[in-house]
Amino acid sequence: MPHLVILYTANLDRPVADGGTDMTQLCRTLADTMLATRDDAGQPVFPPGGVRVLAYPAPHYAVADGGAAGLAAGGSGDYGFVYLNLRMGRGRPKDTISIAGNALLESAKAHFEPQLTHQHIGVTLQIDEGPEVFDAKTSTLHPLFKKN
Repeated sequence: MPHLVILYTANLDRPVADGGTDMTQLCRTLADTMLATRDDAGQPVFPPGGVRVLAYPAPHYAVADGGAAGLAAGGSGDYGFVYLNLRMGRGRPKDTISIAGNALLESAKAHFEPQLTHQHIGVTLQIDEGPEVFDAKTSTLHPLFKKN
């Protein structure tokens, strides 16, 4: 943990010139944002070996009214939607969670700026933390980031 899972309407997988976006780049940007986020004391909010960002397109979806309002407003009526869900373990102060949430939202807004300017798209960020009912891990990633 922390894991950021992105669910999005598959119409955003089109080429950028056709109104889509580079989801791999979004994943890297959000992972880098998580790695750069510091708390009020200047300490990293997330352990480098635990940061995961995964994106999944939804090939079947229905958004809002199906496009009628978008067509009436002069758009294509092809709505997009992105849901970012950050799941992390308990223990961080609320202020620290807000710092992380604001940083992630700003990075997502910057990434989707072309769509937010020229298309009808919704972006939602939700942060969830414990309580875990069962939490077990095995990893060879964390040792890569331990200082000797």
